[in-house]
Amino acid sequence: MVRRTGLRPLVGTLDSVVRWVAVSELEDPTPYLEGDELLLTTGMRLEGDFSQYVARLVARGVAGLALGVGLSHEEVPPALLEAATAAGLPLLEVPRETPFIAVGKAVSDLLAAEQYDEITRAFAAQGRLTRAALRTEGPYAVIDRLAKEVGGWAALLDENGEVRHATRAAKAEAAARELARLRGEHGVWRGGAANGRPPASLALSGPDEHVVLQPLGGGPRPRGFFVVGASRAFSPVTQTVINAAGSLLTLAVEQGGAQREAERRVRSAVLGLLLDGGLDGGKGRGRAQPTGAERARAALAPLGGRLPEEPVVVLAVAGDALDAVEPHAFTARLPEAIRLPEAARLPEAARFSEDAPLGSPVVVLVAEAEAERVAALAGGTVGMSAPSAYGDLPGALDQARRAFESGRDGLVRFADLAGQGLLTLLDPAAAQAFAAALLAPLTRYGSRADLIESLRAYIGSNGHWDAAAQRLGIHRHTLRYRMKRVSELLGRDLDDPGVRAELWIALAATSSACPPDSSRSSPS
Repeated sequence: MVRRTGLRPLVGTLDSVVRWVAVSELEDPTPYLEGDELLLTTGMRLEGDFSQYVARLVARGVAGLALGVGLSHEEVPPALLEAATAAGLPLLEVPRETPFIAVGKAVSDLLAAEQYDEITRAFAAQGRLTRAALRTEGPYAVIDRLAKEVGGWAALLDENGEVRHATRAAKAEAAARELARLRGEHGVWRGGAANGRPPASLALSGPDEHVVLQPLGGGPRPRGFFVVGASRAFSPVTQTVINAAGSLLTLAVEQGGAQREAERRVRSAVLGLLLDGGLDGGKGRGRAQPTGAERARAALAPLGGRLPEEPVVVLAVAGDALDAVEPHAFTARLPEAIRLPEAARLPEAARFSEDAPLGSPVVVLVAEAEAERVAALAGGTVGMSAPSAYGDLPGALDQARRAFESGRDGLVRFADLAGQGLLTLLDPAAAQAFAAALLAPLTRYGSRADLIESLRAYIGSNGHWDAAAQRLGIHRHTLRYRMKRVSELLGRDLDDPGVRAELWIALAATSSACPPDSSRSSPS
């Protein structure tokens, strides 16, 4: 630029970045400058001591000062030369025959050429990255090429932050640890990311290292991450190259989604084989015929998948937890498995309700020791069965289903659910309808409250007259009269254990339907 415009350097050299040219005759032009400008002036208001003027320009980050001679000053004032030398500010002389606008045009042309060069280099780098993506190594080749383009290192991480590929000298493990810290214990991103999603880009730079990490995939859950680092800050061209690599890697990840869906269908078929083996128990097969688990393992082998060793625990999780759980355990979408011919005889008890909470559920088979860890990864409602063998898988699936559809949040173990009473295993609406029909003769009777509460105390005391009467605060003969009346109205023998069991269920169902402040006591 100096050669093209005929400027004459007086102090220093103009080797710093020049972003634009500014013209000003103000004594203090700095409020109107941003930094990195070449300031042109005729110095019409500059006389005497130039030190304060130069100091303000240096503080503002001006790239250089060019004084036009032949108007206000026939030559550059010695005081300005002295101040510029002391402050280290590049100073140039603009000859009388050189218009300021010519300097501005020259800088503008050079900036445009520089930008064109940057775009050309970015396109060339994108072409090299694209050719790398077409190689058999696919994403790994893109990572290797990206490291060369930025003059640093790069690494590819999976959705869990595990390093899948890294170039030489890559600090991938440190980036993975930082990623785990940012993601948090339960996958909740720190730093205020909207909707729990990771930011579009994370800068993990330090004094001697500049690192950028970006998620891959177009969905709410990242399919993976890539990280790139270098010893110097990334230029706009380098940022463009990094973004191009991210697009190519995302495309590769999303194209892999078709294969992932095919693998999921295979796992659903494998679940069908397991359920089929558990339902027929091997009947009708000779001794040489493989079991359902053996056939399932054979089907999984080409995919590199494995079934957990017995005893296994069945987890029922929400459909939107599939991506989080899939890398850690055998998973299958149950609705697809139910439509398989092998699972056509799956009993209704083992089928999920069409109104199951949180979307179509996913079945997870996991070793007993890993069950709670995998359940924590799923989050939300998780139904857990008791440990079982593969031959008992339909029953374990039924347990997980009942726990999942219990209406509770968090991890729901079937063992805990069953331990809270028979009614927790019954449909509440069906139980209350049964109770209403059975107890209808008593509710229609005039003094129904006395009869129902007396029956509740009688059954709750296991038919002991004295204990039941004492609980009610009445004489035992009064209780005997009431129970006789109950037997007549119901047309049932209260000494029959089956009748007592039905009445106990009916009374318990009516108790569960009462509001929390009800004064009714449990039948037990």
